Amino acid sequence: METCIGLMETAMLQTAAGATCQPPRWIIGLPSGRDRGFGLMPGAMLAPDVFGAKLTAVYPENGARGLQSHQGAIVLFDAAVGTPVAIVHGGEVTAIRTAAASGLATRVLSSPEAGDLAILGCGEQAREHLLAMSCVRSLRRVRIWGRDSGRAEAFARENAARSPVPIEICANVTEAVRDADLICTVTAAAEPILENAQVADGTHINVVGSSIASAAEIGNTLVQRARFFVDYRPSALLQAGEFLAAKEAGLVTEDHILAETGEVLAGRHPGRQAPGEVTIYKSLGIPAEDLICANHLFQTARQRNLGARVPF
Repeated sequence: METCIGLMETAMLQTAAGATCQPPRWIIGLPSGRDRGFGLMPGAMLAPDVFGAKLTAVYPENGARGLQSHQGAIVLFDAAVGTPVAIVHGGEVTAIRTAAASGLATRVLSSPEAGDLAILGCGEQAREHLLAMSCVRSLRRVRIWGRDSGRAEAFARENAARSPVPIEICANVTEAVRDADLICTVTAAAEPILENAQVADGTHINVVGSSIASAAEIGNTLVQRARFFVDYRPSALLQAGEFLAAKEAGLVTEDHILAETGEVLAGRHPGRQAPGEVTIYKSLGIPAEDLICANHLFQTARQRNLGARVPF
């Protein structure tokens, strides 16, 4: 996770510097299931000089099957000669890099003293976000909430070793987030589960679970109240459901998106400006995150003589 957070910093800085090509992702719904989708995320970047695409099938119900919700592959090409050089497990990269990007955003947007963590959701991203938050902040409390109490109990039991403090299981969202200064929403909710009145001043929120324009994990007035940051502005304007809902309600305009994470890192935007501010990082995921991870894995595999080699 620590290595991946460093990779995310490079990816976000390159994105902010205009050294990438990242068209908004293309998603189609699948006739086999109402919530199922298939996505294509092509992209290119200069350092490392690579291009490629992630092909992803999204099956939200997979968690109950013991499978990753995101199934797919990242195909990496060598920009010097145009040769495909690697096929990388898309589900594993997505799981880790999504949380690592939240970790990076938390490092630059949350209060340095933040450490009371509430995680809403108890699936794969909850697990990875617990690790990411532990990498960037000294956690003094961890609370978990999920719609299925049995899964929440299993999460606490199975991830005890990942947490620096005991994981508390909460019966509802209000109990989970009371006085928390770090909140990660990592659910499959289509409608808001977190509202403005439940959030304390000074909190930083990573909004991760919803990834399409028609779904939102947090309410409109919370979006309006917060200083709002994103991974990539063009994607957010098209697919950030929480922002789009608040905009449709007339509560915010496009100017409410203050900056991308990379712009804060580059010093082009101040990020958090006062202790009592509520900050939000809206995560959608961008191709540069996948490409830089795939390249790191490819180069490491070559050095260690790992992976299955096939002729091309």
